[in-house]
Amino acid sequence: MDALALYVHMPWCVRKCPYCDFNSHQLKSAQPDASYIDALLRDFDLEAPRVAERRIDSVFFGGGTPSLFQPEQFARLLTALKQRISFADDAEITLEANPGTIERGRFLGYAQAGINRVSLGAQSFNERALRVLGRVHSADDTQRAVDELRAAKLDNFNLDLMYALPQQTPDEALNDVRIACSLRPAHISYYQLTLEPGTVFHSRPPALPDEDTAWQIQTAGQELLAEAGYAQYEVSAYAQEGKRCRHNLNYWLFGDYLGIGAGAHGKLSLELPGRILRTTKPKQPREYQDQIRNAPGAVGEMRLVAAADLPFEFMLNALRLNEGFGRNCYEARTGLALEALDERLVRARERGLLEQWPAGWRPTELGRRFLNDLQAGFLA
Repeated sequence: MDALALYVHMPWCVRKCPYCDFNSHQLKSAQPDASYIDALLRDFDLEAPRVAERRIDSVFFGGGTPSLFQPEQFARLLTALKQRISFADDAEITLEANPGTIERGRFLGYAQAGINRVSLGAQSFNERALRVLGRVHSADDTQRAVDELRAAKLDNFNLDLMYALPQQTPDEALNDVRIACSLRPAHISYYQLTLEPGTVFHSRPPALPDEDTAWQIQTAGQELLAEAGYAQYEVSAYAQEGKRCRHNLNYWLFGDYLGIGAGAHGKLSLELPGRILRTTKPKQPREYQDQIRNAPGAVGEMRLVAAADLPFEFMLNALRLNEGFGRNCYEARTGLALEALDERLVRARERGLLEQWPAGWRPTELGRRFLNDLQAGFLA
């Protein structure tokens, strides 16, 4: 059966962070309404005809803060999904969690519900930085959450870590990296704070390190991560041996994924190259649930990707990977011949942004630094 990833969006959080441009909504009650689980199952049932005979290889519960939901709600959802579609025996099932929303013993309940990987939003271990970022947790909360993960035998976990924070010095940024490595997660996401449109930080920009300082922090942090045994395999992803995130790799290699939940995005290959479908669900939770409840078929916006746009959409993802992509992957995922891109590939190589190697094409160090320029070379 063709592999498929499943993304489930759970849109509530305790408080909206000033840098966040994700579809998240401040929780008005003590905990999310369990009726949202009903809506997710209804959403999946409406999408089911598009994914018949496929197999779920990975699931990612993102948000928002999915860890605001109780373990019993995840158990109910996963049990019901497994009755509807085949799951791989070793399916990777990831839960995003905020260290400040974890009650004692909660991770054990998540593990028993079927969660086998956790992504913990640490962001920083500096208390001043956490306050500026609007986080609802402390550095001690992150340490306690890691202890809880270990106790629940959820050793396959990721730590999110941001750098180039407001008024952050290189020493402060590298201290965050050292602390993160000392906690020995299987995976670290190490990424630069950016000011995204529609966020508080975008409308009222804080003082950030300049571009040269940010680059210095990035490269020094990468050296520390490498020394600690975390190999970079994507722009912001670093993993111990054998611990790459399979769900995200599917995105970056232009694989298919079904998106359910308020604001969730999906990509499904119905027929190559002419019918690759992009889907987007209604963003507002109440609107989403109302539409799902009364819909005769799948809800949200749908568009077919034009064949002329496929090279750029593929490269937008695959060129984020240090190893790049191979011919077979490109042709299998787009239905197009790689030879049609020969001129563009050679031009990128001549500019020093791309190199050919036995497994295919990959960005050079210069290409990774100027990734937007490299990707733009494949625009229709």
